[in-house]
Amino acid sequence: MSRIIDRLKLVFLGVFVLSLVGIFAYQAYVVWPAERCEAQGDWWDPDGRVCARPVLISDITGRTIPERKAAEAAAAAAQAEAEKTAPAP
Repeated sequence: MSRIIDRLKLVFLGVFVLSLVGIFAYQAYVVWPAERCEAQGDWWDPDGRVCARPVLISDITGRTIPERKAAEAAAAAAQAEAEKTAPAP
């Protein structure tokens, strides 16, 4: 009876050690690289295990995003509308 208990102790200890190694390997292979990548502000692709930097379309095409022009045009349109609807003194 004592031999069976000793063997079972060793089996359970072995299963425990293997599960710890498996969990540590998963953390080192999957979780930690993803956390490092996202901490840098990049995108993590879990399928290809690739850390990629987002690229704007304007970087590829060389065109600028017309945010300032759109804001100025909206302000000018709002001012023109306000002048049109304001009563004349």
